[in-house]
Amino acid sequence: MRIEEHPILGKPQRGRLVPFLFDGKPLEGYEGEPIAAALKAAGVMVHRYTAKTHTPRGMFCAIGRCTDCVMVVDGQPNVRTCVTPLAEGMDVKTQYGVSAGQEASSGKAGGGA
Repeated sequence: MRIEEHPILGKPQRGRLVPFLFDGKPLEGYEGEPIAAALKAAGVMVHRYTAKTHTPRGMFCAIGRCTDCVMVVDGQPNVRTCVTPLAEGMDVKTQYGVSAGQEASSGKAGGGA
């Protein structure tokens, strides 16, 4: 599910393959690629659930303008994963509502494909 060659940007320059956690599950992605790209390649489509209606959201604009891709990264909520580079050992979690503390109490599992 990775873009191997973009019609305008060409072939992406990839960093080394690094481990990271998604909702406690070990995954791998390329260092420096957007977190959202690594998650999409792993089949993860849901990044957060809205506060009012608990509606799932995933990557939408992919340029950091909207907030559909925000997640809890290394304990920090509301991180725009479409523009945040992946680093080795990151702890990425599905976000429930608007804070980092709500994921445990919501009873929802992270979003897969």
